Amino acid sequence: MPFCDRLAAAVQQRGNPVLVGLDPRLENIPEPLRRGVERKDRAAAARCYAEFCRGVIDAVAPLVPAVKPQAAFFEQLGPAGMAALYEVIQFAREAGLVVILDGKRNDIGSTAEAYADAYLGEASAWQADAVTVSPYLGQDSLLPFVNVAQARHSGVFVLVKTSNPGGGMFQDVLVEGRPMYARVADVVESLAAKTAGPCGYGCVGAVVGATWPAQLAELRSAMPHTWFLVPGYGSQGGKAADVAPAFDESGLGAIVNNSRGLIFAHERKEFAQFGAAGWQRAVEAAAREMIAELRAHTAAGKLATS
Repeated sequence: MPFCDRLAAAVQQRGNPVLVGLDPRLENIPEPLRRGVERKDRAAAARCYAEFCRGVIDAVAPLVPAVKPQAAFFEQLGPAGMAALYEVIQFAREAGLVVILDGKRNDIGSTAEAYADAYLGEASAWQADAVTVSPYLGQDSLLPFVNVAQARHSGVFVLVKTSNPGGGMFQDVLVEGRPMYARVADVVESLAAKTAGPCGYGCVGAVVGATWPAQLAELRSAMPHTWFLVPGYGSQGGKAADVAPAFDESGLGAIVNNSRGLIFAHERKEFAQFGAAGWQRAVEAAAREMIAELRAHTAAGKLATS
């Protein structure tokens, strides 16, 4: 099944569009797991990251359709961290989750082909279902990813309008009267339309931040065949009402990422009753809270009744 339709099926099966970001940070991992572990002991820290992420996956797998490991936190730990990342990807796949690797990779020519070959699909070394990429090098840097994604039934999410405050430095620059992000959106939508499956969306998606609701609405209208990966929910300030424009009328079209607000829920005062020992129950409770918020304030509520 093409990635676009597989993602749609997973979202419909779970009845929600929640994407859990796996961003392990040693200082935030529950004390029972990190006790005695120091960052300078990279092998021990990597084992801690893997155990923590497996625990998060156990807590959310019955509830959500997808997870998004952030490669940077694993790369910090060198070879041991990369081995932990592979373990986490495999564990998530075995749990039936769609896995989007957040690496923001890109290059040109054979190097782009090598990145795509490394990350995308079951035939790859990393076996991710999708990967995030930067569009800065242009369309010829994106096509190698798209070609591999099509061949291996996997996906690519291109940075279009990111959630960080500084993103506008380049993304909002006017080129012939239009912001740069809109020109990137044109390319992404064209690639998505050409690869669209029965669900109506293509294997090429866009990263569009929850912190820009007006641009979300603008881009949803301009990109009818494009899956949106929406970061910025929760800790970055994005709320359910802010991400509502990302969805189509049926509640599809977007997956909403939340990292710290879910995986470190034991640190939030509203879940303090679980304590460090009950951190997995805090993760589950926070995920259920997010699901309820999205169902109440966006068209994703239709997924639960379809």
